[in-house]
Amino acid sequence: MKRQERENMIKFLSRVREMSMERLMVLTDEDVEHLYTRAYTDHEAYEEVM
Repeated sequence: MKRQERENMIKFLSRVREMSMERLMVLTDEDVEHLYTRAYTDHEAYEEVM
């Protein structure tokens, strides 16, 4: 995963899931990607309903 991609995922998670940046920074790339995928899917589904 590229550094910029990881940073974007962490910023998204910190806003949408209200997770602390410190907590997200220590996760592995795989963990960040997994959380991002779940959060993005949920967020996208919510936006379709609205």
